[in-house]
Amino acid sequence: MKPHKDYSSRQESMAEQRLAEALLTLRSVEECRAFLRDLCTPAELQAMADRWAVVRDLERGLPYRDIHDHTGVSVTTIGRVARYLAQGNGGYAMASRRLGGPARG
Repeated sequence: MKPHKDYSSRQESMAEQRLAEALLTLRSVEECRAFLRDLCTPAELQAMADRWAVVRDLERGLPYRDIHDHTGVSVTTIGRVARYLAQGNGGYAMASRRLGGPARG
């Protein structure tokens, strides 16, 4: 998360934790979609959906240009997702694995 000028790092961490806890209360895809639509602007939601859309293609080893051609997601975004998939916190790989995608990391 980017630092909030009025929050300490501890407050930032607690805000992120409360958001994660709120996500864990959601019990269905529809509840999660409603929450995300209330929480995010359409552009923010689209950006997150775009990032998630390329994870499986990256796990399958498809070239960035091929992923761009069939998703419309920028090569820069694809590269960012690839970096986090390889060196991030493991969230992409964990969610993909739980949804039946390739096991990585």
